[in-house]
Parts: sequence; structure tokens; C-alpha cells
Amino acid sequence: MTKPQTFEKPMGFRDFPPLIAEKKRLLEDRVREQFVKWGYQEVCTPALEFFDTVGQSSQIPVSRMFKCMDRDGNLLVLRPDQTAPIARLVTSVLKREPLPLRLFYHGTVFRAQEKEAGRNSEKFQSGVELVGQAGPEADGEVIALAVESLQACGIGAPTIVLSHVGLLEGFLRERIHRDEAIEKLKETLEVRDLVAFRRILEELDLSLEERKEIMELTKPGLEGKDWQKLSASAKTEEVRDKFCYLKRVWDQLQIFGCMSQVKVDLSLVGSLGYYTGVYFEGYAEGMGFPLVSGGRYDQLYQSFHTDLPATGFALNTDRLLEASPLKPVSPKRIAVFYEPHLQQEAYRKVRSLREEGCAVIMQPVESRADRTPDVDEVLTIAGEGEWSTC
Repeated sequence: MTKPQTFEKPMGFRDFPPLIAEKKRLLEDRVREQFVKWGYQEVCTPALEFFDTVGQSSQIPVSRMFKCMDRDGNLLVLRPDQTAPIARLVTSVLKREPLPLRLFYHGTVFRAQEKEAGRNSEKFQSGVELVGQAGPEADGEVIALAVESLQACGIGAPTIVLSHVGLLEGFLRERIHRDEAIEKLKETLEVRDLVAFRRILEELDLSLEERKEIMELTKPGLEGKDWQKLSASAKTEEVRDKFCYLKRVWDQLQIFGCMSQVKVDLSLVGSLGYYTGVYFEGYAEGMGFPLVSGGRYDQLYQSFHTDLPATGFALNTDRLLEASPLKPVSPKRIAVFYEPHLQQEAYRKVRSLREEGCAVIMQPVESRADRTPDVDEVLTIAGEGEWSTC
């Protein structure tokens, strides 16, 4: 292994120059404003967690975790996701707080990539966790908040694609009695390989009607009448209940006034295994990657010896930086140069300009020989305290 050059960074990590860092802060502030309006409170968790707690509770594969040892020999991981650390926080520091808890965060997660070129190992996220409240009202709330958060970031017409992981699972198990086949079907849906999905379906010992029902259920862009019609083909009360639950979430979205942004696609399964019910992704017009993803995960808290329902979402800040048309509004930047004996007088001027809202750089006049800072205006004080403008 060659020694890295002084300018090199670890693969998958990157620098944020001032303009991008400023836009990132703008988007986080816009999102935070929405979260606070909906009654959510900010929490922060450490970047390093114990593998035996957060690492084993996370649904991120161990092969993608960054691991290290502390001085006592304990195995640590760089935070692979935000949900598991917040679950640890809820069941320890916040265990006596009244439920439900509405929490939000801004932070990074760290995931090693098998092919890191062009992929980020450090991902910035903002998100919410609604802990301790079951039911369609909670699911509808986080979906509506996701819509408003995207709109606050300048995504004018976001589209939410809505699914139900448990419904798909139950519907398949009514017709397919081989766990291995069901897992393969779900894997093809996860990577959106519909050709492989149809091929596996054709190879299974199913009736023509059963194949047709599965294909109808996993057809993208189902209308409300379509999936309600499919509910009549459910063979068990459990699956019928899940169709009913999805309808109740749909009704909640009508109440929140965001139904025009929502489409149903029951083939959407997500990439994390802890989702148990409603799952959704949010997209900007003309972009094929999700800006937000989330859903219900009612079993995660069992890893922390607690049985709590929970739902939430994470905004992908990196992708929002690409998709958002917003531009930060920077204050007027001024550079003030001064002769050494006039420094005190120069500072009085600088302080006055800063109180007016300007961003002011103060430098000795001899530094003018160097490259002039990137500013909107240059002021110089020289001689008998006379100011000149460049």
C-alpha cells in the first residue's frame, strides 16, 4: 500500500467548499424549521457506538460498517444509521419521557462501499422518528411532514411513492409456500429488476390467476380503485387487514392535503430489513433517485428489550444538494485594509459595518500585495484616517 499524498482523502469521503457548505446549511435550516413546526425536538447521538448494541441492532450489513477498537478492547462502529442509535437513546436517556416522542436529527452515517468510486461512504441525513404511536395517523403525519420538508427545500412538486412491506409479504405467502422463492422475489423488487421478478414467477408452481394477481399487485402506479379491488382477492383476514390499514393511511393523507403528491406502488420494498408496515420514498420531478425514504418499523425496539411502535423518515441531504434549486443569500462581503497605526480606527469602522449585517475581513495594508480576497467591496484607511473605496 502506497503512502497517501497530502491532498488525498479516504475513498468515499469528501470536502465541502464554502458555497456547497453554505447551501447544505441552508437546506438543513429549512428542514429544521418544518420539523420544529410539527412539534419535533432535536437529538444528537455519538458518531461511535458499541457494535454489541447499535451495530447488531442496525439493519446495515456488518460488511458495510466501519469498525475499530477502544482501549478496553470493545468493538466499536461508526454510526451506520440514525434509527438504531436513537432507539438506544429512547430506551435509556429518554425512557421516562411521556410517549409518543417526536424526535429529529441532522447528522452523518458511515457505510463502506464495495465499489467506492463515485459513491459516498459518509452520508449526510436529516430525519424524524415518531416513537410510541401506532396507527395510520402517525404514518400519515410523517409522510405529510416529508412532503412539506421537500417543498421547503425548493422541490416544488415532490412525488411520494407509497407501499406496505407487510402487505406484499402476506400477499405472496398466501400464494407461495417456499420462503426461498419469496426472498428471491423480494430481492429482485429491491433492485427494481422486474424482468427477473417475472422469470422467477413463471418458474413457480402457480395457477394463472395467482400469477396475474401478483403481477397486478406489483404493478407500479396503482390507482386507489385498483388496490382496493385487489384487497377482495386476499385469502386471509391478516392480509385484508393490511389492505384496510393502507386505505386508512390514504384517508389520512387526504386530511393532510397531500394526496395529489402520493402514488401507490406495492412493489416498493426498500433496502433496509427493519420496515414492517408502510414504506415510502420521495422523488423530485425528473430525477430517478429518492430524496427521502422511511416507514414503519415496529420490531426494532425489541433489540433494546422494549416493545414500542415507531415510524419515521430520513432525507438524503447529499441528493437534496443536487436537486434543490435554492441558493444561499450571502451578506455583503467587504475587505478593510489599514495602516498599522490606524488599526483601532479601522476596527471601529469594521464593527459598524458588521452591525449593519455585512461580512467584513480586516487585514493590514501590506497584505494587499497578496491575492485580494473574494469580496464585493474593498475599503482602505491610510494617511490621516482617510477612507478610499476600490
